[in-house]
Amino acid sequence: MDVVESYIGILYNIYFYMILIYVLMSWVPSVRESFVGQLLGKLVEPYLSIFRRFIPAIGGVLDISPIVALIALRFIVLGIDAVLSMFFG
Repeated sequence: MDVVESYIGILYNIYFYMILIYVLMSWVPSVRESFVGQLLGKLVEPYLSIFRRFIPAIGGVLDISPIVALIALRFIVLGIDAVLSMFFG
């Protein structure tokens, strides 16, 4: 059981930092167009687009949807951990 929670934690951390790096890359558009930027976009944008549909950018400039997406991701991981610990104790 602890092994599964460890893997979930590792996957959470990897995806968290992928989102964080992708958001920071938006400050330098040429970096986002690089191979790494495009790869991160393919992995992260499907998840972020869910939140962008419901949360418009503030003033058309400031996009807070990644913050909400990261908070939601944390709650999802906590929920999965709770369910796993409930069933597998």
